[in-house]
Amino acid sequence: MDSAAAAVSAPGPETAGTPAEGRTWTSALRAPRLDPYWVAGALFVLYATLSVTRHLRMLTISWDLGIFEQAIRTYAHLQAPVADLKGPGANILGDHFSPITALVAPFYRLFPTPLTLLVVQAALFALSAVPVVRLAAGKLGRARGLAIGIAYGLSWGIQRAVDFDFHEIAFAMPLLAFSLEAVVARRWRAVLWWALPLVLVKEDLGVTVAAIGVAILVRERRNRRGTPAAPTAYGLIAFGLAASALALCVAIPAFNNSGSYDYWNKVDGGSTATIPLLTALRTLLWILLPTTGLLALRSPVAIVALPTLAWRFISHDDHYWGTDWHYNAVLMPIVFIALTDALAKAHRSPRGWLRRYARQLPAAVAGAALAFSAALPLYSLTEPATYRIPESVRAAERLLARIPDDATVEASDVTAISRLTGRCRVFWAGGTQGITPDYMAQHAGDGRPVKDLLADAAQAHPGSRYELLGAEGTIVVLKRVA
Repeated sequence: MDSAAAAVSAPGPETAGTPAEGRTWTSALRAPRLDPYWVAGALFVLYATLSVTRHLRMLTISWDLGIFEQAIRTYAHLQAPVADLKGPGANILGDHFSPITALVAPFYRLFPTPLTLLVVQAALFALSAVPVVRLAAGKLGRARGLAIGIAYGLSWGIQRAVDFDFHEIAFAMPLLAFSLEAVVARRWRAVLWWALPLVLVKEDLGVTVAAIGVAILVRERRNRRGTPAAPTAYGLIAFGLAASALALCVAIPAFNNSGSYDYWNKVDGGSTATIPLLTALRTLLWILLPTTGLLALRSPVAIVALPTLAWRFISHDDHYWGTDWHYNAVLMPIVFIALTDALAKAHRSPRGWLRRYARQLPAAVAGAALAFSAALPLYSLTEPATYRIPESVRAAERLLARIPDDATVEASDVTAISRLTGRCRVFWAGGTQGITPDYMAQHAGDGRPVKDLLADAAQAHPGSRYELLGAEGTIVVLKRVA
């Protein structure tokens, strides 16, 4: 090319690089390496919106949000984690060993509201999608990786957990997902860093840590290049079992007022109820079929789900047996990473039917997750009523606002609890242990007349007299006058 032609073809100073820079910037945002973070960001918006709108409409279904707010509120003020809803002065570490929830305390100190707990939980759930999408895309390609990520984020187990207010298992989600991603990638140091903190989430997860070690041994048993994974695996097994034993037999009894672990009776207590075979099979099929097409069973990573399934199925408490609430959430990162591991191997299988099945499965599980979402909590985000606060809720909040800060309150209405725990000392009905509350927030959904509630209050607290402060919907507030 001569100099004249070069001068004509070269861009002028005022336009040099502009189109290329524009293409580079937009291309960077669409880069495959950012897919996990876009997916996590979208899921965070969905989870947080669902949790916040439910709370604003007073659709709380359990006292757990109030319990955790009480504990985190005391953490935020550098005090022992007391949850009066479990009994006056009850240290939450004597109920479940979950010191990791103290990490929420700095955020709660800045924003002292139960919404802080819900938003943190949404962020933790969404964060767990990053390793799931990243591993799937790396092993299966971008399109299939996104399909797996969508199926994971919309899985019924996670949606049920988001719908269940706040729980400490939110911290287990990213820890499990990142550690199992590292197992499949054979990054043993990363496995340790992500798996070991699980023992601070809940006392039973030490056994899950040990199961990760077992999964490593099974997965690497045919590795002819030596056994660099063995020290990590045996270390996880020993550490996990020891941590659970110490939590169950030493730490929790030390913090518990009765000097024991209250949940032993759910395994060997007075109840003789056992899980029906059909219930167990139905729950297992829900965990494995719409999420993984049963292919997760071909990966040793699925072993990590066994401790959680074991304690749930041997329990006498039927709440643990089914598909409701938050109990299945920790199984979702396990089965989806097991699915990815199994798919990567199936693509190399000599069996033609298995290769064809593996090629179609990511799209199938994503389609199943989208289809089932029509009957799951996230579907409510498509309904206009989700974003409107009923006047009955505003009236109930005005009534509860008449209870002064720092008052003692005995509550039997779970929807009222999380409106009070941030500014009052709240006890569960019948659990004041001799403390006479200033107010009582009673649940009157059974249509009981106020005079009966007043009589019950006088009987529960002899020598005290209560009068009606107000009633809105199912909430009746009584005030002590003598």
